[in-house]
Amino acid sequence: MKKLDLPMLLLATLVILMFVLVGVAIALRNIWLILLFIVLGFVFMGYGLSLKRKRK
Repeated sequence: MKKLDLPMLLLATLVILMFVLVGVAIALRNIWLILLFIVLGFVFMGYGLSLKRKRK
């Protein structure tokens, strides 16, 4: 069995949390929170993809 890559797992969980929070912000009807969480989600996702590309 492969070793668990904990930092990447936490980063992926953080990205999922950002997009869940977009749903919460939509429920609150707050456009600034919606935009903030969308941007943060894509920033964290891009950072994770760049880390993965550097490893290979």
